[in-house]
Amino acid sequence: MKNTLLIGGAVIALLVVGVWWSQGMQASDSDVISRNGIHWHPTLAIYTKGVQQEIPANIGVGLQYEGMPTYDSGMRMSAIHTHDDMPVVHLEFSGTVRENDLKLGNFFRIWGKDMSSFGSNMRMMVNGVPNTEFEQYIMRDGNIIELRYD
Repeated sequence: MKNTLLIGGAVIALLVVGVWWSQGMQASDSDVISRNGIHWHPTLAIYTKGVQQEIPANIGVGLQYEGMPTYDSGMRMSAIHTHDDMPVVHLEFSGTVRENDLKLGNFFRIWGKDMSSFGSNMRMMVNGVPNTEFEQYIMRDGNIIELRYD
């Protein structure tokens, strides 16, 4: 009986410590968006002097991009990529996803373009609201992102 109480107490203590440790880890990882991956689809439109610019299909498909997670769908592709359904940007991550992974600047890096290369006086709207985060903007599912250049 005494051993059963000791073992039971030890198990309860381990559970309490485990929950406390887990919550502490989550608090220290405040930049974690998901631990189980995401499959999100923001849209991106780029306008130069009022004319919409074409964003190519298959950006990030077929190649490994250094520093970026890959998405395993039977072909090598970056976790941030496009298909032929533009203006949709695919964010398809498995495992842990951090805010830094979802920054708009990553899309441009994968594309091989400088975000400011489309013109001067860049303005950005997200869901119809002005935004000045530009490359640092963390894309979310369903976002409508517009970049306008003079």
